[in-house]
Amino acid sequence: MIKGTPELIATRREEIINACQRLYQSMSFKEITLKEIGAETSFSRPTIYNYFQTKEEIFLALYEREYRLWNAELETILAEHEGLTRPELAELLARSLEKREQLLKLLAMNNYDMEANSRPELLASFKAAYGKSLENMDRILQKFCPEMDESRRLSFRLVFFPFMFGIYPYAAVTEKQRSAMEQAGVDFRYCSIYELTLACLLRLLG
Repeated sequence: MIKGTPELIATRREEIINACQRLYQSMSFKEITLKEIGAETSFSRPTIYNYFQTKEEIFLALYEREYRLWNAELETILAEHEGLTRPELAELLARSLEKREQLLKLLAMNNYDMEANSRPELLASFKAAYGKSLENMDRILQKFCPEMDESRRLSFRLVFFPFMFGIYPYAAVTEKQRSAMEQAGVDFRYCSIYELTLACLLRLLG
């Protein structure tokens, strides 16, 4: 049992997640350790174990937060618009993901390891945030593309959500990768998160 008020518990969890996020801006998942995350917080490293048992649980919490932030964007689209053309909808959805580079970076990671090394209750909380994004996308399609029946909406989700896993690797190319592509003579056009997402959405929405 974690001691402290709900406010203190929530604050400390957020501080740990924020520390992980800062490190992830310049370090890889493999490079980041609980020791380094602890050094970024205002309390002792052993305190982290009161909230997260593994590094993967911290990353999963960051992952969940990113889905919740994206859900807020999707719900704003629903609330602020009565009607949208398909190109307008595609642009709004692409812009919503453009703001969530951290989510796309996490999607490009090995989710199996992250989920396998997290406690069931934390995994269930994450899945709830992920499931909410599926629900919000379905609500968006029902509202702005009413001619799409349930089968077509499902097909959309079955294509678009797996597509999201590949956006970051295509958009965030390192100089090492760029140089290797040039040396290999591969004709490759680099696109932004917005460009990649918009192209996919326009094709799926028709």
